[in-house]
Amino acid sequence: MSQAPSRTVVVLAAGEGKRMKSATPKVLQPLLGRTLLGHVLAVAQAIHTDRTLVVVGHKADQVGAYLADAAPEATPVLQAEQNGTGHAVRIALDAAPELTGTVVVLSGDVPLLRPETVEALLSTHERAGAAATVLSAEVAEPGGLGRIVRDKDGNLERIVEQKDASAEERLIREVNSGIYAFDAALLREALGKLSTDNAQGEEYLTDVFGILASQGHPVAIEVAEFAYETLGCNDRAELSRLRVLMRDRVNDGWMRSGVLLLDPATTWIDVTVTLEPDAVVDQNCKLSGSTTVARDAVIGPDTTLIDTTVAEGATVLRTHSIGAQIGPEATVGPFSFLRPGTTLARKSKIGGFVEAKNAELGEGAKVPHLTYVGDATIGPKANIGAGTIFANYDGVRKSRTVVGEAAFVGSDTVLIAPVEVGPGAYVAAGSAIAKDVPAGNLGVTRAQQRNVEGWTARKRPGTASAAAAEAADTTSEQE
Repeated sequence: MSQAPSRTVVVLAAGEGKRMKSATPKVLQPLLGRTLLGHVLAVAQAIHTDRTLVVVGHKADQVGAYLADAAPEATPVLQAEQNGTGHAVRIALDAAPELTGTVVVLSGDVPLLRPETVEALLSTHERAGAAATVLSAEVAEPGGLGRIVRDKDGNLERIVEQKDASAEERLIREVNSGIYAFDAALLREALGKLSTDNAQGEEYLTDVFGILASQGHPVAIEVAEFAYETLGCNDRAELSRLRVLMRDRVNDGWMRSGVLLLDPATTWIDVTVTLEPDAVVDQNCKLSGSTTVARDAVIGPDTTLIDTTVAEGATVLRTHSIGAQIGPEATVGPFSFLRPGTTLARKSKIGGFVEAKNAELGEGAKVPHLTYVGDATIGPKANIGAGTIFANYDGVRKSRTVVGEAAFVGSDTVLIAPVEVGPGAYVAAGSAIAKDVPAGNLGVTRAQQRNVEGWTARKRPGTASAAAAEAADTTSEQE
């Protein structure tokens, strides 16, 4: 059995991207869960290459730090001065003098490219025994892009950049994607023959095709099935268009896998998110990070989930959640905020206008409305009344509150941590609890109510309140 040829990916990521007008390098601009570069590196990983070299230049330290964290298997190669794509690839090959086999060149700002498309490029390249193969695309508006010039037999003659193209060549609609496969040895030799005699005064990698063809080496073309895969971006407007295309592709994939998206046009799902069949996502929702949504869960409308786990059958309505775990058949919202460390057990509830942080709710526990729950453990079947505050911070340290199983905390209560309300205990509404309430006890800290007779007439004469009180007194006397 013959051994498969080795494959090396070279990712071009050295450009500044001036038109982005951003302090962040263009290749590190975010797009649905990854950076532009991250999407390209995911393709490199999916096609099972032997190594990945990333050519860095502008803000190389920042891009290098990203690579160390997100793709430690990739090797950064510094292009201190950006003298063109040919120069960038030559520097990459110089950094790996032992490199043989096939070299795949990818652009760091082409995030919609699929692994299947690169595999098709490689298949054409290897099947034809080509020295070089280009991925092309047929587009309606080719302005600004390099053109694929074919000979009378339909074979690749050369690739010409827009600025160097003749008027006739600019009418060509087949364009260069900037994605290539090369024979490593022939590429290395051809790169040494590049010149800068062109409109931009740079070493064009595309000139390698003409050099190899003139030497009699076979060169080939693979036409992309979907032209949009080859799109890059140079400014925020183009990045926005890529984001819409990516959203639509991601959403289409989830719907075909059995997820119900009620309004795909307003649903944004990062490529890092996982959903199970029969999950439902309503309109105006954003799911990002490591979020997972199990079957029969209902998300939204108007919900943002970041790094959140939603179990089977749970409902999350008009909620913002970061790093929370929502258990089976639990309910959240509307208008609630779940912060990191919040965990809801089966059939527990966080209702409207509730904020929870580092809080654990036991099975069937309820925090129905208008409450802050910080650093707390709430036992199974416990009920927290409206307007309750878990006062977890004393200005120096944060402490924890424990509410036991089936305990009941009345409305408008402050639980001053550290404190514990025992199983089956009650807290009277309006109390400020700073001492433990033992199991089965009632905790009360309210002052005794007293009524000051005639206060309104004396202190608010002439007001509507005084008139109403006087009328009520007259009616009472008549009765």
